[in-house]
Amino acid sequence: MKNTQSTSWQSAALGIALGIIVLLSLNSFIIINPGQAGVISILGKATDGALLEGIHVKPPFISVVDVYDLTVQKFEVPAESSTKDLQTLSARFAINFQIDSSEVVQIRRTQGTLENIVAKIIAPQTQESFKIAAARRTVEEAITRRTELKDDFDLALSQRLDKYGIIVLDTSVVDLTFSPEFARAVEEKQIAEQRAQRAVYIAREAEQEAQAEINRAKGKAEAQRLLAETLKAQGGQLVLQKEAIEAWKTGGAQMPKVLVMGNDKTSSVPFLFNVGNIQSP
Repeated sequence: MKNTQSTSWQSAALGIALGIIVLLSLNSFIIINPGQAGVISILGKATDGALLEGIHVKPPFISVVDVYDLTVQKFEVPAESSTKDLQTLSARFAINFQIDSSEVVQIRRTQGTLENIVAKIIAPQTQESFKIAAARRTVEEAITRRTELKDDFDLALSQRLDKYGIIVLDTSVVDLTFSPEFARAVEEKQIAEQRAQRAVYIAREAEQEAQAEINRAKGKAEAQRLLAETLKAQGGQLVLQKEAIEAWKTGGAQMPKVLVMGNDKTSSVPFLFNVGNIQSP
């Protein structure tokens, strides 16, 4: 009977020992996957040196391992600022970033979790960086020169996040909006510009028409001068005869049925009349 009880106790003790060994084994190792880094905290104190991918030994029961994702993270962060002309400009940025593996321990000591990093570091620094970029230009310049605005924002954000062990890979302006008052001002400005352009077009058209009249007047004067010189030359009477005939044609009158020329060959204008106008006695 005593032997049976002794055997039972031994079996129980052996089972307990094996259980403790298994439990210790499970709590003595940690596996870090690719793209991750871990920080061991023993009794609440973070140890130096990050744990990179692979299997690592840790003190059982008294240690905790915080694992950080080192792959590219993406978060959208809103921001609002006043421009150089004191207009309100709102934006929403998509920020791609990575945690520097060499700074993981410091990040754990100062910031904690990834959620804290976004809420306490990235979001406020995004706001401040946007203020720097927006304050350098008017709201119209911010909209028409969006690339320059983004470049200034990227530079300011990278410089601010670098000291926290956060590497900015890329940013995108998801949305950029301005106040309704400015929207109305833009619309009114566009209407005024269109009216001004129309007025300029009308003025230019009138100027061109006036110039055309001047050119026509000059051309007519030149033609008259040439005609006068031609009349002075020999054979000028032929020109006068041609002009007289053309005048009858363009005036719509019937050509005379009788053409009477003077005896003097130097007569410059033919004497023309319509015999139909002669009344019988």
